[in-house]
Amino acid sequence: MKTRYDVVILGAGHNGLVAATYLGRAGLSVLLLEKNDYIGGATTSQKVFPDYDAYLSRYSYLVSLFPEKIIRDLGLKLELRRRATGSFTPYVQNGQHGGLLLSNVSEGTSDQSMFELTGNHTEHEKMKKFYGLSRVFAEKVWDTMLEPLLSKEELRRRFDVDAVSREAWRSLAEEPLGRTIERYLQNDLVRGLVFTDAKIGVFTHPHDPSLLQNRCFLYHLIGNKTGEWKVPVGGMGAVARELEQAGRKSGAEFLTNVEIRRLDVNGNKDTVAFDVDGTAQTVEARFLLVNFGRNVLARFLGKLFQPDPTDEGSVFKINMLLRRLPKLKAARYPTDEAFCGTFHSDEGYEQMNLSYEQASRGRLPDKLPCEVYCHTLTDDTILSPELREQGFHTMTLFGLDTPWRLFSRDNETMRKQAEKKFLESMNQWLEEPLEDCLAVARNGNLCLESKSPVDIEESLGMYHGNIFQDAPTWPFATSIEQAGKWGVETEWENVFLCGSSALRGGAVSGIPGHNAAKKVLGAMATEMARNSERERVDVSCRS
Repeated sequence: MKTRYDVVILGAGHNGLVAATYLGRAGLSVLLLEKNDYIGGATTSQKVFPDYDAYLSRYSYLVSLFPEKIIRDLGLKLELRRRATGSFTPYVQNGQHGGLLLSNVSEGTSDQSMFELTGNHTEHEKMKKFYGLSRVFAEKVWDTMLEPLLSKEELRRRFDVDAVSREAWRSLAEEPLGRTIERYLQNDLVRGLVFTDAKIGVFTHPHDPSLLQNRCFLYHLIGNKTGEWKVPVGGMGAVARELEQAGRKSGAEFLTNVEIRRLDVNGNKDTVAFDVDGTAQTVEARFLLVNFGRNVLARFLGKLFQPDPTDEGSVFKINMLLRRLPKLKAARYPTDEAFCGTFHSDEGYEQMNLSYEQASRGRLPDKLPCEVYCHTLTDDTILSPELREQGFHTMTLFGLDTPWRLFSRDNETMRKQAEKKFLESMNQWLEEPLEDCLAVARNGNLCLESKSPVDIEESLGMYHGNIFQDAPTWPFATSIEQAGKWGVETEWENVFLCGSSALRGGAVSGIPGHNAAKKVLGAMATEMARNSERERVDVSCRS
C-alpha cells in the first residue's frame, strides 16, 4: 500500500466498485477502503441461514436501473433474466378468491385477468395508457442520467413536442401522482397496484405536496427506458463479484476490515486515517469519493447533518427459506406462476391510504401492505443442487408504511409485531400458513429473518433505514447551482459522493459511481489544462 493515491474511495459497495473501475482504467491509482470483511455492501449474497446452502441477497434483489452502457463499458458478464410474471394480486370478489395476474410474456393473459376483475377491457387499456406516460418520460430522460444535470426548464422543453409528451411531464413531474392515477384508473385494486412503486422504501401518499411519491415512482419505472425489473442470475452476489473482479483488473487496490478514525478535507490535500488489522495507517488522496450517506460523512467530519423530513426510510424486509411453496386459495392459478413475479398483498389504493394515515399517527397499521417475490423460480442457482432437488425456495417480503419512527423507541418489540402482521397479510391468501412451509434450522427456529428500518440503519448506515440513503431526487437540476454539474459535488472541492446519496443515486444503478468518476476525470483534465496554460505563460514571460 502506498501513502498517496490519486483517488481513495470510502466504501466498496457497487457504486464504489463502478467508480474504481472507470478510474483505474483511466490510469489513476485507486484505493478502496471497506469496513466489512467482504466486498459489495448491500449488493452481496450471504448464507443468511447457516444450516442451509442457500445464498440470499439480504438487502437488494432485482436489477432495473443499472445502465446497459455501464455493463458494456466495464465488460461485465451479467445475466439478467426476465420474470415470466410481472405481478400477481390476490383478491376476494363475490365471496370467491381470485387474482389479477399481469404477465410479462402474454398480453392476452393480462387482458383476460383484468377483465375478470373489472368486468371490462377499458381499465386495462387505461392502465397501458398511463404506463405509456412513464415510457415517454424514460425515453427522454434515461440517457441524461449519465450526463451532467440539465436544468428543469431545459428538460421540460424536451417534452414540449406533442400532447402525450406534455401530459407525461405534467403528470409525473409537476402534479401529485395521485391525481393522475385517479384520472386514468377507476378500480381500487388496480390503482393500488400502480401506486406501490411510488411508496417502496419511502413514507408518502398519493397527494403528498412534496412529490416524493412522483420521484420514487420514476426511479422504479425509467430503468433502461423500459422500467422492467430483472433477476440477476446468481443473486446480487454475482453482480458484486463481477464488479469486484473488474475493479481489481483495472488496478484498484482493496482493503477490508477497515475502521476509519479521521478524515481531513480542509487542507491542501485530503487525508484518511484508519486502522486495518490492528495497524494504524494514513493515506493522502487528490480526490476522495464517499460511498456512504451524507449522515455518515457528517459524523466523520464533525458536522451537523440536517436531513429533510422526506429522508425517513419506510421499509420492512423479511428474508425466508422455504421447504416448499404454499398453495393459494385462488386455486386456478399455479403457485409458481403467482410467486414468480411480484406478489401484492393488502395494497389496495384506499387500504394504503388508511395504513399511511395510521402510521402517521404513530401506530402500526391494522393491515400492513406488502409485496413478495421468489428469486428461485427464475434463478435457482443460489441454492445447492440438493436443496433444488428437494423443492426449496427463497422468498423476500418488502413491507410498506413502516416508517423508522415506529421502531425507534422499542425496535425489538415493534419488529416482532410487524413481522406477525405481515405474515397474517400473506396467510389470508394461502391454503396453509406460510410458517408451515418454512425451513427449520437445527436449533428449531424457522428460517425467517426480519429487518426494520432501525436494523437497516444499524447494519448499513442508511439514514433512518432509507434504502435510497436520502429521499429519491429528480433526474434534473432543481436549482441554478446544480445545473451543469454531475450531482456528486460536496462543499469540499475534491470530495465527491459516489453512492446513493448523490443526486440521481439510489437502488442498484451504478449511476452515481459512473458520475463521480466522470467528475474526477473532468477535474483532472481542467487541472492539467490550467497547468499547461501556466507553463505557456511562464515560457512566454521568460522569452
